[in-house]
Order: sequence, then C-alpha cells, then structure tokens
Amino acid sequence: MSDPSAPASGGRTPTVIRVLVLATFVVILNETIMINAIPRLMKDLEVTEQAAQWVSTAFMLTMAAVIPTTGWFLQRVTTRQAYTAAMGVFLAGTALSAIAPSFAVLLIGRIIQAGGTAVMMPLLMTTLMTVVHEHDRGRVMGNVTLAISVAPAMGPVISGLILQIASWRWLFVLVLPIAGIITWLGLRQLKNVGEPTTGSIDVLSVALAATGFGGLVFGLSKFQPDNVAGPALIVGAGVALIATFVFRQLHLQRTGTPLLDLRVVLAGTYTKGLVLMSVAFMAMLGSMILLPLYLQNLRGLSPLATGLLVMPGGLAMGLLGPTVGRLFDKFGGRLLVIPGSIGIAVALAGFTQISMTMPYWQLVALHVVLMVSLAAAFTPVFTLSLGALPHQLYSHGSSMLGTLQQVAAAFGTALVVTVMSARSTQLVKDGANAVSAHLDGMRLAFGVSAALALVVIVCAVLLPNRAASPEEVEDLADAPELVKG
Repeated sequence: MSDPSAPASGGRTPTVIRVLVLATFVVILNETIMINAIPRLMKDLEVTEQAAQWVSTAFMLTMAAVIPTTGWFLQRVTTRQAYTAAMGVFLAGTALSAIAPSFAVLLIGRIIQAGGTAVMMPLLMTTLMTVVHEHDRGRVMGNVTLAISVAPAMGPVISGLILQIASWRWLFVLVLPIAGIITWLGLRQLKNVGEPTTGSIDVLSVALAATGFGGLVFGLSKFQPDNVAGPALIVGAGVALIATFVFRQLHLQRTGTPLLDLRVVLAGTYTKGLVLMSVAFMAMLGSMILLPLYLQNLRGLSPLATGLLVMPGGLAMGLLGPTVGRLFDKFGGRLLVIPGSIGIAVALAGFTQISMTMPYWQLVALHVVLMVSLAAAFTPVFTLSLGALPHQLYSHGSSMLGTLQQVAAAFGTALVVTVMSARSTQLVKDGANAVSAHLDGMRLAFGVSAALALVVIVCAVLLPNRAASPEEVEDLADAPELVKG
C-alpha cells in the first residue's frame, strides 16, 4: 500500500481530502446558520437582541481563542485522532444545542461546537499541503473553496428555509445526523498522514492566546457609535496580551517548542498572502452584514427572500473554485489574483450606489461579481501562501491564517456597523429622515470597504506567480532569526 503521507498527483483528489472537505463544510456552515434565528431566540428563550447575538459572537470568539493552539495540537496527534476529537466535540455541542432548555445552555453548546470547528480548518489545510503534489494543489484547493467560502454564505439561506417551517432547534436536529454520518464515513476512510511529534504544551501561551485573540474579537464585536471607550479598552487589552503572546513564542523558539511557530512570517509570500486574505475577509464579512440589513430593514424583504437573493453569489463562488484552481495550476496566480482583487474593489464601489429603487437584479449582479472575484483571489492566495512554507510549518501557517480570518471578520463587522451607525445618527440629528440617513450610512460603510479593497490590490500585485522553490522553502526551515529570538 502507498504511503498516505506521500504527495499525490495525477488528477484525483485524495480520499482523505474529500472526507475532510465534507466535514469542514458541515462544521463551518454552523458559524453563520444562527443569524436568521435571532428573533425566534428572543421570543422562545426570553432574551434581549443583544444577548441573542451571542449565539454567533460566542462561536466566533471561541474560534479565535482555540485556533492559535491547533498548530501545536496537529503536530502532536495523528490525523485520525485530530479528526475524531474535532468531530466528537462538534457533535456533542450540536446535540446540547438541540435540546438546550435555556439560553445559557444553548450558548455553552455553541461554544463546544466552535471548539470542534476550530480544529477542522487547519487540519484540512495541513493535510492538503502534505498529501497533494505541488502541481495539483491549485485544483484541490479550488475544491476546498467550496467548504471555506460557500458554507458561511449558505448558512443564512439554509436557516431561512428551515425557519419558514420549523423551530430554531431544527437547525441543530438536522445537522446532527448529517455530521454523525460524515464522522462515521471519515473514520472508515481516513488514513494517518505524517508522524506526530512529542512535546509539552506551554500553558501560559494557551492562556495568552485565548484571552488575547478572544478579547480582541470580543472588543471589536462590542463597538457602537455611543459605546466606544469600553470596547476600545478591551481591544487594547487584547492587543497587549497578543504582544505578550508573541514575545513568549520568540522565547520558546529557542527550545523548539513554541505554541505558534512565528517563523512563518519570515516567508514574504506567506505574509503578503496573510494580509491580502485578512483584508479580503473583512470586505466579504462587511458585505454579508450590510446587505441583509439593507434588504430587510430598508427594502422590507423576509430573511428567506434575502437569503435567496445572495445565494447565486455564494453558489458562483463555490462552483468556480475548482475552475479557478485548474487555471492556477496552468497559468499561476497573478492572472487570477490581480483581476480578482480589482473585481472586489469594483463590486464594493458599486454597492456605494444603493438606493430604495435599485433593481434587485443589479444587487444580485454586484454580489455575484464580488463573490466570483473573492474566489479568484482566495484559491491562489491560499495555495501560494502555504506553499511558501516548509512542511513542518504547514500546521502553524494554517493556524495563523485561520486566527486572523476570525479577527478580520470581527474587525470588518465592527468597522462597517460603526461607520454606518455613526453616519446615520449624525444625519438624523441634522434633520434628515431616518430611511435616507440609514441609506447614506450604508453607502459610506460600503465606501470604506471599497477603500480597504485597494490594499488587496497592492498585495495582489506584490505576490509571485508561482510557489516558492524547494531551496527557498528549506532556507526558511533553517531560518535562525526567530529561533535565536
């Protein structure tokens, strides 16, 4: 039998990747599946809107707190052990959420769900970079796009359909058997990839990562135009703890046992890709927040109708993933990433023209352009970024990527909501009617997102066309800068 850890090529996606993509799709879907359920939770569990929002905020917080530890974790356990732990924890959280008698229990269930989800994404990326040959990575990474980009986009659509006919509990009841079957199939098909290494975990690093990244995401999620000082202090404390975490990793680098190996940032291609992905994620999540607010609060559409309007963009993004991957394998990254980054900026600039009479087909077209452009950028950037790292740093690279995605999501959401609210509040004070003020606030928020997208274009131009050579990658593996602290 062939070694499952040996890079595969030849046009077929390895079974281990198919299993992990399917599992990752199911678990990531849950990050956004509760967005439409907020009104039901407020009524059924008798909580305020601010409290009900925690079913999504707590999920994101837990992801941000747990993902930094996954680089260390994935190097210490086998592929099967990591998969069993991730899916087992996710199933336990889903079951608890389905039967939750109170809001507090539901929140605990969501936190447990997120703990399992946090492991799946780095596990998928690390395994892919290990078992797939460099010449096939674009194609396979294109398939992965289905899980990492379509799942969050489809969450509100699926929940909208379910909530039309059933209770919010069915959002978990329906997921439970599907996740159970995927877990069983995975354990039947999955082979261990690579050999785990031994080493103790630094408890202080875990505490610093959890409180630092968790605090940063929490502070960003609490920003409001009339409440800036408190969240700013929390964000400041989070940044200080993250800085302490970084210095702790530099110190531990001397003994070879950091929780998160920071040598990944020495790879210029990886760092540029990290910035590009983070800013692009901000733009994507910002639009995911603003569009439903516009369509439901101003245009009066139902959650289901809103979900159906944004569904074409999510589907286009996922379905184009494999094609984008094949194009990347054939022509390299620049042909895709540069036009994709320009498309992101153009689409967001188009959203600054929203009005009460803008035809729905124009909104759908702009959203499709945005999602297709993101797909054109995401697949090559993932592949180029992780391809610039030696294999022993794959898990750390994917962990940092996942962590910054959560931070970027929180920052993007906080930024657009704060800008929109501040602008509309000021216009109402100046005598404008509420609808036009709200609309103007949204236009400004989309404008800020479009300005951020200019950073994506700059990073895209600076990225290389192909992955780093084996010699450059090995130079990084032996890099002394961070090892010596």
